[in-house]
Amino acid sequence: MLATRLLKREWPNSINMPAQRTLRHATPCTGIGLHSGQKVSIVLKPAPVNHGIRFMRTDLGVEVAATTACLGGPQQLQTGLRQGPAAVETVEHLLSALRSLGVDNAVIELNQPEVPIMDGSASPWVYLIQSTGTKDQNAARQVLEVLSPVEVQDGDKRITVFPHDRFKVTYSIAFDHPLLRHQEKSLDITEQVYVDEIAPARTFGFLKDVELMRQRGLALGGSLDNAIVIGETGVLNQLRFEDEFVRHKMLDVIGDLALVGHPIRGHVVVQRGGHALHTKFATELLRQRDAWRLVDASEPAAAPVAARVPARAHFR
Repeated sequence: MLATRLLKREWPNSINMPAQRTLRHATPCTGIGLHSGQKVSIVLKPAPVNHGIRFMRTDLGVEVAATTACLGGPQQLQTGLRQGPAAVETVEHLLSALRSLGVDNAVIELNQPEVPIMDGSASPWVYLIQSTGTKDQNAARQVLEVLSPVEVQDGDKRITVFPHDRFKVTYSIAFDHPLLRHQEKSLDITEQVYVDEIAPARTFGFLKDVELMRQRGLALGGSLDNAIVIGETGVLNQLRFEDEFVRHKMLDVIGDLALVGHPIRGHVVVQRGGHALHTKFATELLRQRDAWRLVDASEPAAAPVAARVPARAHFR
C-alpha cells in the first residue's frame, strides 16, 4: 500500500526545475539479474553537483559512467556499459526512472555486472527514489535543447528528434504477432505522467524465444514475475495496460537517452525502435553539435511551440 501511495504523489515537471538534483539519502535493495539469474545487491547514493549518474562495481572497484562514451558492444536485448574490465548490464530501467524523476547526480553501487530486473518495470525504482527522497543542489541544471531535427534510420526502424518546448515521446511498434500488429502512443513526459503512465509498464518477450535465449545464457532470471510473456494466442500473465508493450518501449528509450547526460528538450519520435537504435541515436545526437544547445533549465525554449512534427513521423 505504501508503494501505491508514493506512486500517486504529485510531481512537478523536472525538465523545468532550475537546480540540479540528487538523492537525499542512500537506499539499498537486492534483486535478480534478468539475464544472469544472479542475486545482485545495489545501493543508490547521493552524489555532488556535475557528477552525473555513475555505476560503481564494488566487487572490482571500477566506476562506469552512464554516458554514450561507455557503451559496450552491440545493444540488443538490453543496454550495457563498460569501463575497462567492468561491465554493467541492463541499465535502462533504472536510468529511465532517475532521469524522469529529475535525478541528475547519483552513484549506483552494485556487486554484480547486471542491474536487477525487479518486476520488469521502472515502478520499483520510482518507489526507491521516492522513499529516499531527492534534494536540490546549488548548481544550475542544464538541458539539451534541440534546435533542428536529428534522425537515425536502420531499414524500417527510425528515430528522430524535433524541436519542442518540452520533452515529448511518440513511439510506434509493430511485430508479426496478432497482439502487436501496431501500437502507438504519444505523451509529454512530466514526472507525474511518467510515474502513472510509463513506469509500471513491464518488459516483454515471446514464449517461442525463451528457450533459445536460455540456450545462449540469456533470460536465466526471467519469469512471469518480471516480464510479460507472449504466447501464440495471448499473454501468459495479466496486462497492466492494454498497450503496455508500447509504453514499455517508451520507458526504454527514456532510459537509453539518459546516456546523453542531460534532460532533452525536444520531441522524440520512434518507429520500431530498440536498444541498438536508441543508443546509436544518443551517440549521433551528441555528434551533431550544431543541432542543439545546452541551456539552463530555467531559460525559455528557443524553439517555437509551433515547430510541427511532419505527418510521416506518425507511423502506421
